[in-house]
Amino acid sequence: MNEIKKIFGRNAQLVVLVYLIRNRGTTTYLSGIAEETGLSHSSVARVIEPLLEMNIVKEGKMGKQIRTFTLNEDNDVTTLLIRFYDDLNKVLRD
Repeated sequence: MNEIKKIFGRNAQLVVLVYLIRNRGTTTYLSGIAEETGLSHSSVARVIEPLLEMNIVKEGKMGKQIRTFTLNEDNDVTTLLIRFYDDLNKVLRD
C-alpha cells in the first residue's frame, strides 16, 4: 500500500480496494476488512457500495445477516486495476 499511498494519498475506498486486490481470490466480510485495514466498520460499509455498483466487488450472503465480498476478477475494470497495481508495484520496487 505504501507505493499507492504515496501517489494517490490515503482514502478509505483506496485502502479497501488495495486490500481486496492483495487478497484476491478470497472471500471476506465487512468486519474482516475493517479489522485488517484499520478502518471503521461504517467506513468500509460506505466505501464498498460504489465498488459493488461498478461490479468491481461481488457480494454474497452467509446466513441471513452477514454480507461477504470478493473481488470480481471477471470484470474488465477489475482486471485493469489488478494489472495497474501489479505493474506499479513492480516498477516502484526496481
